[in-house]
Amino acid sequence: MRILIADDHSLIREGLRKILLESLPFAEVHDVADSADLFKKAISEKWDIIISDISMPGYSGIEILKQIKEHAPNTPVLMLSMHTPEQYAVRAIKAGASGYLTKESAPYELVKAVQQILSGRKYITSEVAEVLAGSLEQKDQRAPHEQLSDREFEVFKMIVMGKSISEIGEILSLNVNTISTYRARIMDKMKLHNNADLVKYAIQNNLV
Repeated sequence: MRILIADDHSLIREGLRKILLESLPFAEVHDVADSADLFKKAISEKWDIIISDISMPGYSGIEILKQIKEHAPNTPVLMLSMHTPEQYAVRAIKAGASGYLTKESAPYELVKAVQQILSGRKYITSEVAEVLAGSLEQKDQRAPHEQLSDREFEVFKMIVMGKSISEIGEILSLNVNTISTYRARIMDKMKLHNNADLVKYAIQNNLV
């Protein structure tokens, strides 16, 4: 069994490796620290499952997930996130993820999730299932933040976390003009006017 872990924090990678090997001692576990290496290894080697953080330097986990599913459609991907399911679960599942776990629950659910996915099923917790059910509403009934593209949502999250345009550009490897364009689209789609409005919206909708 070959497992690939992707996370930009070495302690997280080592923790996940330890959890997996305690229950799956014969597994061959490899790891990468950024989205570029994840994509390269994902499409150049055979993996039974990939476990990836949803937020890494460079391309977002959602974007890399889409690329992996395009080039290696039969490779299952379990997405991990520090964010609650309300924020990313629907996007991850729609992009092709075989499951979604918060890092908080990973110590207790990771092995179970991996085993279920390896058996050919998706791993959907009751919390994620509830979020998915809510997403089935008509498009015009969706909350404003659910109408953002994956990249716009990534920028939105960073803005409400207090990141400047230049900081966001550096994290996402994009120039400031591109980030400013994303910010303008976010404001337009959500019908808000400034960063303070975005922060207030995020708090009211449990997005921070």
